[in-house]
Amino acid sequence: MPVEKSQDRVLLKHPKGSSVEVLFYGATVISWKSASARDPQPVERLFLSSKAALDGSKPVRGGIPVVFPCFGAPTHPEHSKLGQHGFARSETWKWDSVVIDDEAGVSVRLTLEPTERIRSVYDRPFHLSYVVTLAEHQLSTDLHVTNTSTSTAFPPDTLEFQALLHNYIRAPANQVLISPLQNLAYYDKTELTEQGQPTRKTESRPAVDVKKPTDSVYEDAPQNYEITWPGGGISLRSKNLKDVVVWNPQEGGRQIADMEDGGWERYVCVEPGLVRGFVKLEPGKRWIGQQVLSVIAEERRLSL
Repeated sequence: MPVEKSQDRVLLKHPKGSSVEVLFYGATVISWKSASARDPQPVERLFLSSKAALDGSKPVRGGIPVVFPCFGAPTHPEHSKLGQHGFARSETWKWDSVVIDDEAGVSVRLTLEPTERIRSVYDRPFHLSYVVTLAEHQLSTDLHVTNTSTSTAFPPDTLEFQALLHNYIRAPANQVLISPLQNLAYYDKTELTEQGQPTRKTESRPAVDVKKPTDSVYEDAPQNYEITWPGGGISLRSKNLKDVVVWNPQEGGRQIADMEDGGWERYVCVEPGLVRGFVKLEPGKRWIGQQVLSVIAEERRLSL
């Protein structure tokens, strides 16, 4: 199947019409077009702001940015020099190879290792590998993190990090429902305590909506979700990403410089990650966080 590589991106095409486009900057997936079993015409499944910078000047507003090694503002002492969401989404990754190219799908790998610029803010040995796989009705993204330290010190030279896949799913925000999150503990970042920490709550809703400003971090989530709206939906399965973030700023999106006018009405972010606590990876070991996005063909809405 065609893999079209240009100076700043790679485009994967499936013979049944689906496609995915990945920038080398940030390894950011900026487009995923797929048909469904019900409708053979491929349509865009991700939201990308028309004001998003695609030239490497700032992280991309939309698509699927990669968050590593910290989520949000850094809290780990080793991350103190890092900005919001770390550096993976704002560095140029290297083309590595075509991993799979057969009738089932096509898959490519990009990599990121410490550069002089990264070492100036994060002096830890690591190797990142990002594998993007396109099938007829499915998109998979796998983040591989390797601790490349060769130290034999005791205690071991452990790499501690967070990781998250920041999916902007194209959907009518005022009609979308996310499930199953009921009974999970979550941190509501739109409400802060006197100490400036998010309020801890328990989710009571059978399905979560984003009709008001929403920024919620769910702990120990099921790693298998459905994002649905009238006539459509996406299922999301993840592995080794125990938490999930649901985000939409609603009218607060007006304050985001690279958000198109009314853009917040056209997406919901459902972001699997490991962001409560840290992965602790010993020298020579590898961790893999994976997600699989699939188009839901049939009407599958909860009746609330």
